[in-house]
Amino acid sequence: MKKSSRIDYTLLVLVLLLVVCGLVLLLSTSAYNGRVKFHDSAYYFKKQLFATALGFLGMYIVAQMDYHRLLKFAPALFFLAHLLSLAVLFFGDEYNGSRRWLSIGPLSFQPSEFAKLAVILFLAGIIDKTKKKTTSIWFMLMVMISILPIVGLVGSNNLSTAIIILGIAVITIFVSNPRYLPFIGIGGAGISFVAVFLSLESYRLERISIWRNPEAFEKGFQTIQGLYAIGSGGIFGKGLGSSLQKLGFVPEAQNDMIFSIICEETGLVGASLVIILFTLLVWRLMVISTHAPDLPGALIAAGIMGHMAIQVILNIAVVTNTIPNTGITLPFISYGGTSVLFLLAEMGLALSVSRQMT
Repeated sequence: MKKSSRIDYTLLVLVLLLVVCGLVLLLSTSAYNGRVKFHDSAYYFKKQLFATALGFLGMYIVAQMDYHRLLKFAPALFFLAHLLSLAVLFFGDEYNGSRRWLSIGPLSFQPSEFAKLAVILFLAGIIDKTKKKTTSIWFMLMVMISILPIVGLVGSNNLSTAIIILGIAVITIFVSNPRYLPFIGIGGAGISFVAVFLSLESYRLERISIWRNPEAFEKGFQTIQGLYAIGSGGIFGKGLGSSLQKLGFVPEAQNDMIFSIICEETGLVGASLVIILFTLLVWRLMVISTHAPDLPGALIAAGIMGHMAIQVILNIAVVTNTIPNTGITLPFISYGGTSVLFLLAEMGLALSVSRQMT
Protein backbone atom coordinates (compact mmCIF):
# COMPACT_ATOMS: atom_id res chain seq x y z
CA MET A 1 0.00 0.00 0.00
CA LYS A 2 1.36 3.37 -0.97
CA LYS A 3 2.10 5.52 2.01
CA SER A 4 0.87 9.10 2.03
CA SER A 5 2.99 11.90 3.46
CA ARG A 6 -0.11 13.77 4.60
CA ILE A 7 -0.17 14.77 8.27
CA ASP A 8 -3.46 15.04 10.12
CA TYR A 9 -2.93 18.56 11.44
CA THR A 10 -6.37 18.65 13.05
CA LEU A 11 -5.52 15.70 15.29
CA LEU A 12 -2.03 17.03 15.94
CA VAL A 13 -3.26 20.49 16.96
CA LEU A 14 -5.90 19.01 19.29
CA VAL A 15 -3.30 16.83 20.98
CA LEU A 16 -0.92 19.78 21.37
CA LEU A 17 -3.67 21.96 22.86
CA LEU A 18 -4.64 19.26 25.36
CA VAL A 19 -1.02 18.62 26.34
CA VAL A 20 -0.23 22.33 26.81
CA CYS A 21 -3.45 22.93 28.76
CA GLY A 22 -2.69 19.85 30.83
CA LEU A 23 0.81 21.05 31.74
CA VAL A 24 -0.43 24.54 32.68
CA LEU A 25 -3.28 23.18 34.77
CA LEU A 26 -1.02 20.58 36.39
CA LEU A 27 1.54 23.25 37.36
CA SER A 28 -1.19 25.25 39.05
CA THR A 29 -2.87 22.28 40.72
CA SER A 30 0.26 20.49 41.97
CA ALA A 31 2.24 23.52 43.20
CA TYR A 32 1.10 23.20 46.83
CA ASN A 33 1.68 19.45 47.13
CA GLY A 34 5.05 19.75 45.42
CA ARG A 35 6.17 22.49 47.78
CA VAL A 36 4.97 20.65 50.90
CA LYS A 37 6.29 17.18 50.00
CA PHE A 38 9.38 17.94 47.91
CA HIS A 39 10.14 21.62 48.63
CA ASP A 40 9.68 22.32 44.93
CA SER A 41 6.40 23.73 43.64
CA ALA A 42 7.28 22.59 40.11
CA TYR A 43 8.22 19.02 41.12
CA TYR A 44 5.24 17.30 39.49
CA PHE A 45 5.36 19.63 36.51
CA LYS A 46 9.01 18.81 35.78
CA LYS A 47 8.40 15.07 35.91
CA GLN A 48 5.34 15.38 33.71
CA LEU A 49 7.22 17.59 31.25
CA PHE A 50 9.98 14.99 30.96
CA ALA A 51 7.45 12.18 30.34
CA THR A 52 5.64 14.36 27.81
CA ALA A 53 8.87 15.00 25.90
CA LEU A 54 9.50 11.24 25.74
CA GLY A 55 5.87 10.78 24.71
CA PHE A 56 6.18 13.20 21.79
CA LEU A 57 9.32 11.38 20.66
CA GLY A 58 7.41 8.10 20.83
CA MET A 59 4.46 9.64 18.99
CA TYR A 60 6.72 10.84 16.18
CA ILE A 61 8.40 7.43 15.83
CA VAL A 62 5.09 5.53 15.83
CA ALA A 63 3.49 8.00 13.40
CA GLN A 64 6.30 7.37 10.90
CA MET A 65 5.75 3.61 11.02
CA ASP A 66 3.30 1.58 8.97
CA TYR A 67 0.68 0.33 11.42
CA HIS A 68 0.44 -2.94 9.46
CA ARG A 69 3.96 -3.76 10.63
CA LEU A 70 3.02 -3.03 14.22
CA LEU A 71 0.13 -5.49 13.96
CA LYS A 72 2.66 -8.28 13.38
CA PHE A 73 4.00 -7.69 16.88
CA ALA A 74 0.52 -7.44 18.47
CA PRO A 75 0.46 -11.01 19.90
CA ALA A 76 3.92 -10.53 21.45
CA LEU A 77 2.92 -7.17 22.93
CA PHE A 78 -0.31 -8.70 24.28
CA PHE A 79 1.66 -11.52 25.90
CA LEU A 80 4.10 -9.00 27.38
CA ALA A 81 1.17 -7.08 28.85
CA HIS A 82 0.10 -10.28 30.64
CA LEU A 83 3.59 -10.82 32.04
CA LEU A 84 3.93 -7.24 33.27
CA SER A 85 0.46 -7.28 34.85
CA LEU A 86 1.28 -10.58 36.56
CA ALA A 87 4.57 -9.13 37.81
CA VAL A 88 2.65 -6.29 39.47
CA LEU A 89 0.84 -8.83 41.67
CA PHE A 90 4.12 -10.20 43.03
CA PHE A 91 6.64 -7.38 42.73
CA GLY A 92 4.52 -4.26 42.34
CA ASP A 93 4.96 -1.10 44.38
CA GLU A 94 2.07 0.05 46.54
CA TYR A 95 1.03 3.70 46.62
CA ASN A 96 -1.99 5.08 48.50
CA GLY A 97 -3.23 1.54 49.09
CA SER A 98 -3.06 0.48 45.43
CA ARG A 99 -0.49 -1.90 43.95
CA ARG A 100 -0.21 -0.71 40.33
CA TRP A 101 3.44 0.18 39.70
CA LEU A 102 6.56 -1.70 38.69
CA SER A 103 9.99 -0.23 39.38
CA ILE A 104 13.07 -0.65 37.24
CA GLY A 105 15.91 1.12 39.01
CA PRO A 106 14.88 4.73 39.64
CA LEU A 107 12.02 4.54 37.13
CA SER A 108 8.50 3.28 37.82
CA PHE A 109 5.59 2.73 35.46
CA GLN A 110 2.07 1.31 35.33
CA PRO A 111 1.79 -1.81 33.13
CA SER A 112 -1.97 -1.24 32.94
CA GLU A 113 -1.36 1.77 30.66
CA PHE A 114 0.68 -0.39 28.31
CA ALA A 115 -2.05 -3.05 28.43
CA LYS A 116 -4.60 -0.66 26.88
CA LEU A 117 -2.40 -0.11 23.82
CA ALA A 118 -1.56 -3.82 23.56
CA VAL A 119 -5.25 -4.76 23.65
CA ILE A 120 -6.12 -2.27 20.88
CA LEU A 121 -3.46 -3.73 18.57
CA PHE A 122 -4.28 -7.33 19.51
CA LEU A 123 -8.01 -6.98 18.83
CA ALA A 124 -7.41 -5.20 15.53
CA GLY A 125 -5.07 -8.00 14.47
CA ILE A 126 -7.24 -11.00 15.34
CA ILE A 127 -10.45 -9.46 13.97
CA ASP A 128 -8.71 -8.59 10.70
CA LYS A 129 -7.43 -12.17 10.32
CA THR A 130 -10.93 -13.60 10.74
CA LYS A 131 -13.00 -10.75 9.28
CA LYS A 132 -15.33 -13.15 7.46
CA LYS A 133 -16.45 -14.61 10.79
CA THR A 134 -17.05 -11.43 12.74
CA THR A 135 -20.83 -11.66 12.43
CA SER A 136 -20.87 -14.90 14.46
CA ILE A 137 -21.92 -14.58 18.09
CA TRP A 138 -19.40 -17.29 18.94
CA PHE A 139 -16.61 -15.28 17.39
CA MET A 140 -17.55 -12.24 19.46
CA LEU A 141 -17.68 -14.33 22.60
CA MET A 142 -14.30 -15.88 21.87
CA VAL A 143 -12.79 -12.42 21.35
CA MET A 144 -14.20 -11.27 24.68
CA ILE A 145 -12.97 -14.43 26.40
CA SER A 146 -9.50 -13.91 24.93
CA ILE A 147 -9.09 -10.62 26.82
CA LEU A 148 -10.59 -11.80 30.12
CA PRO A 149 -7.19 -12.92 31.52
CA ILE A 150 -5.69 -9.44 31.08
CA VAL A 151 -8.91 -7.90 32.40
CA GLY A 152 -8.69 -10.10 35.49
CA LEU A 153 -4.99 -9.39 36.07
CA VAL A 154 -5.41 -5.63 35.66
CA GLY A 155 -8.71 -5.54 37.52
CA SER A 156 -7.29 -7.25 40.60
CA ASN A 157 -5.70 -3.93 41.56
CA ASN A 158 -7.14 -1.44 39.05
CA LEU A 159 -10.84 -1.93 38.39
CA SER A 160 -11.27 1.26 36.37
CA THR A 161 -8.63 0.23 33.80
CA ALA A 162 -10.22 -3.22 33.56
CA ILE A 163 -13.55 -1.56 32.72
CA ILE A 164 -11.81 0.58 30.07
CA ILE A 165 -10.25 -2.52 28.47
CA LEU A 166 -13.65 -4.21 28.37
CA GLY A 167 -15.11 -1.07 26.81
CA ILE A 168 -12.37 -0.97 24.18
CA ALA A 169 -13.14 -4.59 23.29
CA VAL A 170 -16.88 -3.97 22.95
CA ILE A 171 -16.38 -0.87 20.78
CA THR A 172 -13.84 -2.64 18.56
CA ILE A 173 -16.15 -5.61 18.01
CA PHE A 174 -19.09 -3.27 17.42
CA VAL A 175 -17.22 -1.42 14.67
CA SER A 176 -16.31 -4.70 12.94
CA ASN A 177 -19.83 -6.15 13.12
CA PRO A 178 -22.82 -4.93 11.05
CA ARG A 179 -25.30 -6.46 13.51
CA TYR A 180 -26.67 -4.79 16.63
CA LEU A 181 -28.74 -7.37 18.50
CA PRO A 182 -25.81 -9.50 19.79
CA PHE A 183 -24.44 -6.50 21.67
CA ILE A 184 -27.43 -6.56 24.00
CA GLY A 185 -26.27 -9.98 25.18
CA ILE A 186 -22.64 -8.86 25.36
CA GLY A 187 -23.68 -5.81 27.37
CA GLY A 188 -25.64 -7.98 29.79
CA ALA A 189 -22.72 -10.36 30.17
CA GLY A 190 -20.36 -7.45 30.77
CA ILE A 191 -22.58 -5.95 33.45
CA SER A 192 -22.85 -9.36 35.12
CA PHE A 193 -19.06 -9.77 35.05
CA VAL A 194 -18.51 -6.35 36.63
CA ALA A 195 -21.18 -7.06 39.27
CA VAL A 196 -19.51 -10.35 40.24
CA PHE A 197 -16.09 -8.68 40.25
CA LEU A 198 -17.36 -5.92 42.54
CA SER A 199 -18.81 -8.41 45.00
CA LEU A 200 -15.51 -10.28 45.40
CA GLU A 201 -13.94 -7.51 47.48
CA SER A 202 -15.68 -5.72 50.34
CA TYR A 203 -13.88 -2.42 49.68
CA ARG A 204 -15.47 -2.24 46.22
CA LEU A 205 -18.94 -2.57 47.73
CA GLU A 206 -17.95 0.07 50.29
CA ARG A 207 -17.24 2.50 47.45
CA ILE A 208 -20.86 2.15 46.33
CA SER A 209 -22.05 3.00 49.84
CA ILE A 210 -19.72 6.02 49.92
CA TRP A 211 -21.02 7.15 46.54
CA ARG A 212 -24.63 6.99 47.73
CA ASN A 213 -23.94 8.89 50.95
CA PRO A 214 -20.43 10.39 51.09
CA GLU A 215 -21.21 12.48 54.19
CA ALA A 216 -21.65 9.32 56.27
CA PHE A 217 -18.15 7.95 55.59
CA GLU A 218 -14.69 9.26 56.40
CA LYS A 219 -13.53 8.10 52.95
CA GLY A 220 -16.16 10.36 51.39
CA PHE A 221 -14.07 13.39 52.35
CA GLN A 222 -12.35 13.58 48.94
CA THR A 223 -15.64 13.46 47.07
CA ILE A 224 -17.22 16.15 49.22
CA GLN A 225 -14.23 18.48 48.92
CA GLY A 226 -14.17 17.93 45.15
CA LEU A 227 -17.83 18.95 44.94
CA TYR A 228 -17.07 22.04 47.05
CA ALA A 229 -14.36 22.95 44.54
CA ILE A 230 -16.71 22.54 41.58
CA GLY A 231 -19.47 24.58 43.21
CA SER A 232 -17.21 27.41 44.36
CA GLY A 233 -15.80 27.97 40.86
CA GLY A 234 -18.99 29.49 39.53
CA ILE A 235 -19.09 30.64 35.90
CA PHE A 236 -15.60 32.08 35.45
CA GLY A 237 -13.69 30.57 38.38
CA LYS A 238 -11.43 32.08 41.02
CA GLY A 239 -8.51 32.46 38.65
CA LEU A 240 -5.62 30.20 37.71
CA GLY A 241 -3.58 29.37 40.80
CA SER A 242 -6.23 30.66 43.21
CA SER A 243 -7.81 27.36 44.26
CA LEU A 244 -8.45 26.86 47.97
CA GLN A 245 -9.37 23.18 47.80
CA LYS A 246 -5.99 22.16 46.37
CA LEU A 247 -4.32 23.31 49.60
CA GLY A 248 -4.69 19.88 51.16
CA PHE A 249 -8.49 19.72 51.17
CA VAL A 250 -8.66 17.61 48.00
CA PRO A 251 -6.03 14.88 48.60
CA GLU A 252 -3.58 14.40 45.70
CA ALA A 253 -5.42 17.07 43.71
CA GLN A 254 -3.07 16.67 40.74
CA ASN A 255 -4.24 13.10 40.14
CA ASP A 256 -7.78 11.77 39.73
CA MET A 257 -9.57 14.86 41.08
CA ILE A 258 -7.82 17.48 38.95
CA PHE A 259 -11.04 18.28 37.07
CA SER A 260 -12.58 19.63 40.30
CA ILE A 261 -9.68 22.10 40.64
CA ILE A 262 -10.09 23.06 36.97
CA CYS A 263 -13.72 23.90 37.75
CA GLU A 264 -12.71 25.92 40.83
CA GLU A 265 -9.99 27.94 39.12
CA THR A 266 -11.46 28.38 35.63
CA GLY A 267 -15.14 27.91 36.37
CA LEU A 268 -17.81 26.51 34.09
CA VAL A 269 -16.22 28.26 31.11
CA GLY A 270 -12.80 26.65 31.55
CA ALA A 271 -14.22 23.22 32.33
CA SER A 272 -16.45 23.42 29.26
CA LEU A 273 -13.49 24.32 27.05
CA VAL A 274 -11.59 21.26 28.30
CA ILE A 275 -14.61 19.05 27.59
CA ILE A 276 -14.95 20.59 24.11
CA LEU A 277 -11.30 19.78 23.35
CA PHE A 278 -11.82 16.16 24.35
CA THR A 279 -15.05 16.01 22.33
CA LEU A 280 -13.24 17.32 19.23
CA LEU A 281 -10.45 14.79 19.74
CA VAL A 282 -12.93 11.91 19.96
CA TRP A 283 -14.70 13.25 16.85
CA ARG A 284 -11.43 13.40 14.93
CA LEU A 285 -10.56 9.84 15.90
CA MET A 286 -14.00 8.78 14.71
CA VAL A 287 -13.37 10.50 11.36
CA ILE A 288 -10.04 8.68 11.02
CA SER A 289 -11.74 5.37 11.79
CA THR A 290 -14.47 6.06 9.23
CA HIS A 291 -12.01 6.95 6.47
CA ALA A 292 -9.32 4.42 7.30
CA PRO A 293 -8.00 2.53 4.25
CA ASP A 294 -8.77 -0.92 5.65
CA LEU A 295 -10.37 -2.81 8.54
CA PRO A 296 -7.36 -2.94 10.90
CA GLY A 297 -6.83 0.81 10.51
CA ALA A 298 -10.50 1.45 11.29
CA LEU A 299 -10.36 -0.83 14.34
CA ILE A 300 -7.18 0.77 15.69
CA ALA A 301 -8.64 4.28 15.41
CA ALA A 302 -11.95 3.09 16.90
CA GLY A 303 -10.14 1.43 19.80
CA ILE A 304 -8.19 4.62 20.56
CA MET A 305 -11.39 6.64 20.28
CA GLY A 306 -13.14 4.27 22.69
CA HIS A 307 -10.28 4.44 25.16
CA MET A 308 -10.27 8.23 25.12
CA ALA A 309 -14.04 8.64 25.36
CA ILE A 310 -14.53 6.07 28.13
CA GLN A 311 -11.69 7.39 30.28
CA VAL A 312 -12.78 11.02 30.02
CA ILE A 313 -16.40 10.17 30.77
CA LEU A 314 -15.49 7.97 33.75
CA ASN A 315 -13.13 10.56 35.25
CA ILE A 316 -15.60 13.43 35.02
CA ALA A 317 -18.41 11.17 36.29
CA VAL A 318 -16.32 10.20 39.33
CA VAL A 319 -15.33 13.80 40.12
CA THR A 320 -18.96 14.94 39.94
CA ASN A 321 -20.02 11.89 42.02
CA THR A 322 -22.20 10.61 39.20
CA ILE A 323 -20.65 7.14 39.66
CA PRO A 324 -18.64 5.55 42.52
CA ASN A 325 -14.99 6.51 42.83
CA THR A 326 -12.83 4.26 40.64
CA GLY A 327 -9.48 6.04 40.76
CA ILE A 328 -9.15 6.99 37.10
CA THR A 329 -7.12 9.86 35.63
CA LEU A 330 -8.09 12.56 33.15
CA PRO A 331 -6.08 11.92 29.93
CA PHE A 332 -3.25 14.38 29.17
CA ILE A 333 -4.12 16.48 32.23
CA SER A 334 -3.83 14.39 35.40
CA TYR A 335 -0.33 13.73 36.71
CA GLY A 336 1.11 10.45 35.46
CA GLY A 337 4.17 9.90 33.32
CA THR A 338 3.23 6.40 32.14
CA SER A 339 -0.23 7.58 31.18
CA VAL A 340 0.89 10.52 29.03
CA LEU A 341 3.66 8.43 27.46
CA PHE A 342 1.33 5.72 26.17
CA LEU A 343 -1.47 8.17 25.34
CA LEU A 344 0.90 10.00 23.01
CA ALA A 345 2.01 6.66 21.56
CA GLU A 346 -1.67 5.96 20.79
CA MET A 347 -1.96 9.35 19.11
CA GLY A 348 1.07 8.42 17.00
CA LEU A 349 -0.72 5.23 16.01
CA ALA A 350 -3.79 7.26 15.02
CA LEU A 351 -1.56 9.57 12.96
CA SER A 352 -0.08 6.51 11.24
CA VAL A 353 -3.57 5.41 10.24
CA SER A 354 -4.54 8.91 9.11
CA ARG A 355 -1.53 9.11 6.79
CA GLN A 356 -3.18 6.44 4.66
CA MET A 357 -6.76 7.72 4.86
CA THR A 358 -8.89 7.51 1.73
